[in-house]
Amino acid sequence: MGTNDFEARFGLGREAGDHIEDRPVGLVEIAGAIKWFDVAKGYGFIVPDNGGHDILLHVSVLRRDGYQAAFEGARVVVEAVERPKGLQVFRILSMDESTAIHPAQLPPARTHVQVTPSGGFERTTVKWFNRLRGFGFVSRGDGTPDIFVHMETLRRFGIMDLKPGQILLVRFGNGPKGLMAAELRLADGPTGPQSH
Repeated sequence: MGTNDFEARFGLGREAGDHIEDRPVGLVEIAGAIKWFDVAKGYGFIVPDNGGHDILLHVSVLRRDGYQAAFEGARVVVEAVERPKGLQVFRILSMDESTAIHPAQLPPARTHVQVTPSGGFERTTVKWFNRLRGFGFVSRGDGTPDIFVHMETLRRFGIMDLKPGQILLVRFGNGPKGLMAAELRLADGPTGPQSH
């Protein structure tokens, strides 16, 4: 199911404002912890403290409320609404990531080789990335070997896609066929002069 289909099915197609007429009837405030969240799939689930059924969290709500990721174990307080398939987050009231499991601490993905980083984060530029093929390459600059980036690595760090020319901070190591990204994060902006 595509994101637009998902949004239509669960009533997420429009922005929900703070106006009283935009608030669904029957909102309940619930505290819990992020069970899992997959940015590429566009949703995840919260385990409520009250022992009830898992609560659906859609990426459109996450982004609208100012969050880029929802890491496993993070504590959240949300407003939820009952839908035909169960409770769904309407608004995130707070998120405490101090209890979250950092993506680097999660067990290795089953779909690709785990690589150990050999240094700190380095600034790189995306050469190309193809979501359908599930991989791409970044570069530290002319005369340096390209660094392979797998889609699973992006997912682990809450990134949906990469565009050519985008700046990433990457920790990498040696893989079976060359350098591979182990950890990555989006750069907040230029940190120095860039060559064109």
